[in-house]
Amino acid sequence: MRTSQPPQQPPPSPERRLRDAERLLKEALQEMQHGQRGPPGDLHPPCDHADESCVAHAVGNLCQTFLLSYGIRVGIGILLRAFKLARLKSYSSLLDIKQLVSEKDLIVREEACRIGLLFGGFTGSYHALRCLLRKTRKKETPLNVILAGAVSGLSILALDDSSRRRTLALYLLARLAQCAYNSAKSKNKFHLWGSHWNHGDTLLFAIACAQVMYSFVMRPESLPKSYQDFIQKTGPVAAPVYKAVRECCRGSPVDVASLAAYLSGRTSSDVKLDKFPELIPCSVIHPDTKSCLVHNANAAKATFRKTFPLYFSLTFVPFVVLRLQKFMDAPVRTCRTAVTNAVRSTSFLSAFVGIFQGVICLHRKVALKDHKLVYWLAGGLSALSVLLEKKARRGELALYVLPRAGESLWYILVNRRLLPDIKNAEVALFCACMGGIMYYLEQEPDTMAPFLRGLIRRFLASRISNPGPPAGRSASYSYLQTLDAMKKPDALENQENGTTSSEKYNLESIPGL
Repeated sequence: MRTSQPPQQPPPSPERRLRDAERLLKEALQEMQHGQRGPPGDLHPPCDHADESCVAHAVGNLCQTFLLSYGIRVGIGILLRAFKLARLKSYSSLLDIKQLVSEKDLIVREEACRIGLLFGGFTGSYHALRCLLRKTRKKETPLNVILAGAVSGLSILALDDSSRRRTLALYLLARLAQCAYNSAKSKNKFHLWGSHWNHGDTLLFAIACAQVMYSFVMRPESLPKSYQDFIQKTGPVAAPVYKAVRECCRGSPVDVASLAAYLSGRTSSDVKLDKFPELIPCSVIHPDTKSCLVHNANAAKATFRKTFPLYFSLTFVPFVVLRLQKFMDAPVRTCRTAVTNAVRSTSFLSAFVGIFQGVICLHRKVALKDHKLVYWLAGGLSALSVLLEKKARRGELALYVLPRAGESLWYILVNRRLLPDIKNAEVALFCACMGGIMYYLEQEPDTMAPFLRGLIRRFLASRISNPGPPAGRSASYSYLQTLDAMKKPDALENQENGTTSSEKYNLESIPGL
């Protein structure tokens, strides 16, 4: 009888052989490095900057980040000034440097310096503190990152406006909560009901917008002055009308004199004004036209015309400054992308204004008495216009508006003595949030939004470092760093591009192999 031979095992795949080779190589290099270190108490972890002292590294990053952020702010101001001159049909002034960048018309120097000190001070102090903590504690732990980020957060004092500091602190708090939630969700420790909804970001944006628009109409003092001015200039309703609406909802006497002065000379100025009206009619809200539909269409059109230069500047200038090489490689595509994104964002804001005004007019057609909750609901319904934006942008917009809503709620609760009024509380909150943000950036970067992660890394790594191995480091250390650097980015690229790891992975890319 013929004996059956045992089935042969299939040979391992090339991908598996590469993985095994990587593992063996990494273990060998770790043993080599461990043998070269000597007594562990005599050395501290090496710094990550090459051929320069820690002080020079920190100062260099401070200066370059200052210039980078300063240039972005000035560039946005110059582009907005150019749009203003073009709108006035003063095309020859676009070539006149004095009119384009004169300090009389372009007042951005102080603000740009403060923004530069904020970002530059944080970057420089963060790098300096990281080096100091490595040398004093003789180890690299997540606590170093948290301490360096928290102490560096004191750079927020470069901004002299407490409301702006509070806005930034609340924005970082929202981002930190996002990172903490993503981290807990990835570890199956916590899951928020409704977070898997396709339009959960739209719902969050709607709630935040409802609070902001309610505050703008009923409690405008709870919003930053610049934010009030932006909403007022973007919308078609005059400030005296909002004041009358506010007084009407509160049951207070309406300032008939200021309202009559606003209506004088307009087409519907013959409207009857009452000191205690049940609601402010549409003839007062839009006295220039009797048709609510025409008014809303004109409001959306005017909003588009007024805000397109702003959105184009905010899209184009940061991209050029932060990604200059990509802009130089494809300037036409960059401009086309900036125009497309600006048109989309401007359309979203125009639709927001039109829907908000439409809800207010509709309420006056079906109701006999005004109520302050109408403006909360109008803000929430208007937020549905965010569906015009890309999916990735909706979450960013929600987290942008959420701090404004939180700041307004904070002010109202403090004003009603439900929360204590602590001086410089926003500075402490900003420092604590920066410590947490830097922890997640270093330890769990996947929990952070790609936009924020890329922005912080761009500023922290603003200096062009020497690609060669740093002095005082062994070759085995360089090999280990290269292996780790290959492993993480390649996994992310494979997920995005749909390619297998065997197509991307190449041990020959390691220097010396």
